Amino acid sequence: MNDTTDLSATPSNHPDLLRQLGWSDFFASGLAAMDQTEASVARVFSVQRNGFIVTNGHKEWLCSPAGRLLKQRDREYPVTGDWVVVDSTVITSIIPRKSFLSRGEAGTRHSRAGSATREQAIAANLDTVFIVCGLDRDFNIRRLERYLALVYNCGLSPVIVLTKADQHDAPESFQQETETIATGVAIVLTSMQDNRGTSELESYLGAGQTVAMIGSSGAGKSTLANMLYGSEIQATGEISASVGKGRHTTTVRELIRMPQGGLLMDNPGIREIAFHEGGDGVEQTFADIQELAEACRFSDCSHQHEPGCAVLNAVESGDIEQDRFDSYNKMKREMEFLESRRNKSADRVEKERWQDVAKMIKHINKKRK
Repeated sequence: MNDTTDLSATPSNHPDLLRQLGWSDFFASGLAAMDQTEASVARVFSVQRNGFIVTNGHKEWLCSPAGRLLKQRDREYPVTGDWVVVDSTVITSIIPRKSFLSRGEAGTRHSRAGSATREQAIAANLDTVFIVCGLDRDFNIRRLERYLALVYNCGLSPVIVLTKADQHDAPESFQQETETIATGVAIVLTSMQDNRGTSELESYLGAGQTVAMIGSSGAGKSTLANMLYGSEIQATGEISASVGKGRHTTTVRELIRMPQGGLLMDNPGIREIAFHEGGDGVEQTFADIQELAEACRFSDCSHQHEPGCAVLNAVESGDIEQDRFDSYNKMKREMEFLESRRNKSADRVEKERWQDVAKMIKHINKKRK
């Protein structure tokens, strides 16, 4: 990081330098609506305990949030990747975002719904999200489905990166398995041993592009960042012989200027993938089930017990795996709960859900008599 104590020496912002950081006509329009000029623009490169590291392309410096932003502490509070308006060392406002990646905050899941009650921001203004999964004990198809739904819910484009390919004689089998649940998604095998996958991933890191990496602790995100950079820029933990995973080393979310011209953000490991906002992530992740649903006898088929259900027929025939169908149902219930929570309190929703369960049990018991 550059020494930036003398802000009076900072030259006026140059449009070309801002564009190298991801600036576009979209943000320029938002800025114009705020009646501000590009001379006051900077991008948040990292969030620190005592403020924000921002850059305008010339240099980086530490900023604090304006008082009114301190009172927000929600989506109106700056996050890594935000474009902001600054007055010397104070962030005065956030320029409207083109994208926002967030998840349910760990430890705040509702007891039965599965979705989180509080939101945790990850990053703003991303072009692509690398879902990083290690080909060790970290590999889990059901978890990858949840990551895909999370990214799609936020309106972003995912790329699945399977790291540690050198640990297997035939890593392509993992790639093929992943393809069964990620139709149309790029899936890249990588290895630090021979830089495998580097050229495929570099195409997402061109000038002005911003990519964030998400995944479990020890999945190999920091190692991947080093491989793409060409030298060690992120600290990595040694592989533990007992669990076959790297120790978690990333503690902050910060953008890294890459030699390919784009920006890459590492992230601390995610322990639980909880949803906070609804969206069409489930429909996109389970496009195969959605396509089958078009052939159901009833347009409002729940795919639970209706006659003529094409989805249930596919599960019974083995065309859709039972585990995948169960995963679909679980996430669909979470999305439905999120939708209900927009207009009702969580307690009211839970009461109604259990009333429905009681009615169903009563109906089943009647049929058995």
